[in-house]
Amino acid sequence: MILSREFYSRDTVEVAKSLLGKMLVRVIDGNILSGMIVETEAYTRDDPASHAYRGVTARNKVMFGDVGHAYVYFIYGNHYCLNVVAKSKDMEAGAVLIRAVEPIQGIEFMMRNRGRSARISIEMLTNGPGKLTKALSIDSRHDGLDLTVGGELYIEEGRSIKDRDIVATGRIGISEGIDRPWRFIIRDNRFVSTRKGLLAVG
Repeated sequence: MILSREFYSRDTVEVAKSLLGKMLVRVIDGNILSGMIVETEAYTRDDPASHAYRGVTARNKVMFGDVGHAYVYFIYGNHYCLNVVAKSKDMEAGAVLIRAVEPIQGIEFMMRNRGRSARISIEMLTNGPGKLTKALSIDSRHDGLDLTVGGELYIEEGRSIKDRDIVATGRIGISEGIDRPWRFIIRDNRFVSTRKGLLAVG
């Protein structure tokens, strides 16, 4: 079952935790590519590390819009990042970055999309935000896409992850807001981007 808009209409941090175990699905020419979400990060309007911190721009306007929509941006001049807008009604903006997925279906297509001449290990295929968007062929065309209606990109129910199996850490690659433990991973999952910075559980 595809996640409803109500699922995303909650506190951004809570949604970031709840997305662990859910299935990210990409449909390309009838072929299904999917992966279980194993790592996320939350970003809110009052967060100095967030694109929304300084207000609405042409780039970040999706973060201020309806929940359940994809927010896709280009970074470091070489890869895209996939986020989903998530916030409670009293929050002005918020989104969850999908940092890593565990490949489930369409792995050969993912390998091809990564453009690797030699086969890479499955653990390295989608263990990072840029790797997963390349493997799933997600780019600026998907910015603003409604993920609650199905089609070429959506998130659906998957595995239930217990609180004791969720580890919270500081977020990766930021210089501000580093004190907020808003990165969430599935404990002992080998498909996360990095194991550094473990801070808390649940």
